Amino acid sequence: MLELIQITNDPAFARRCDALPGLRLFVDLERNGKAERQAGRNTFISAHQIDDVAKIKGVLRHSPLMVRVNPLHEGTAGEIEAVLQQGADRLMLPMFTRGSEVREFARLVAGRAPVSLLMETAGALACLEDWVATPGLDEVYVGLNDLHLSMGHRFMFEPLALGLVDRVASAVKRQRLKFGFGGIARLDEGLLPGRDVLAEHLRLGSGAVILSRTFHRGEDGGSFEEQVAKLRQAEAELAARTPAQIEQDSRRIGAVIRTIAAGMGPAA
Repeated sequence: MLELIQITNDPAFARRCDALPGLRLFVDLERNGKAERQAGRNTFISAHQIDDVAKIKGVLRHSPLMVRVNPLHEGTAGEIEAVLQQGADRLMLPMFTRGSEVREFARLVAGRAPVSLLMETAGALACLEDWVATPGLDEVYVGLNDLHLSMGHRFMFEPLALGLVDRVASAVKRQRLKFGFGGIARLDEGLLPGRDVLAEHLRLGSGAVILSRTFHRGEDGGSFEEQVAKLRQAEAELAARTPAQIEQDSRRIGAVIRTIAAGMGPAA
């Protein structure tokens, strides 16, 4: 079962997520440089605070809690200590560009919690083999939004069509680590429909995906729980495909991504 990651600092909503199998809760404390990177884009910039970690952890009975801290900086050691004291089960490092940053982060965590890396820069991709075997690393998650900007691509899913996500998935699997990528919209929504995104997760052996804000939009299409149930049903259907069907779907999805990207004009 694909682990579904839900970003929230709302304890009442976290309880609803906790009642469903295969959910991971996510408190997002990343601030440094994020507003500048994503200026003018319709992307999520969190307003979560350190106290939200304990608030969410306090209502969870089944789901693990992951906390994304800031990129490595002079205050990272203090951030790590604070979120661990608040009850984080897993820590995520974003926006790294060099293997030395990964090794320093793992040293500071010192095995007290699993480490997830959010691989979302061209620099991190270029030195993949330098950091993927870092002791203490548990998961590599490819952040397509910032990665495609860093690579000068036009559409968020271009790294998928170009085989870059396949490359990361292969390297991660060789190290027997967990792997995930991107975000997913409702099954029939998004420029690249959620169903196609889900199909690629299953093809690549992904273990986790972040649910987009559309899943708890609420005003149409059913409740959050109903939307998750629909995704689980589609997951079961896609898992039953033959190898030939998986390959056919992958070629079709790649063509869809390239067509969308071409309609967006020149790359940055």
